[in-house]
Amino acid sequence: MSNDTQTLSPYDRRVQLVLATINENEKKLGDKAARNLAVKVLHALDHIPEKVR
Repeated sequence: MSNDTQTLSPYDRRVQLVLATINENEKKLGDKAARNLAVKVLHALDHIPEKVR
């Protein structure tokens, strides 16, 4: 029995969530640009102080 599913880290799952949101709302971005933007958005969100969130 083979397992073809790839295990994603929690960070990668979060990037995928942001990426899916960007792709569903912005059709003009290419895959690479959308992924780069998703990583930048996630980085920005991760650096918001807990008190502000």
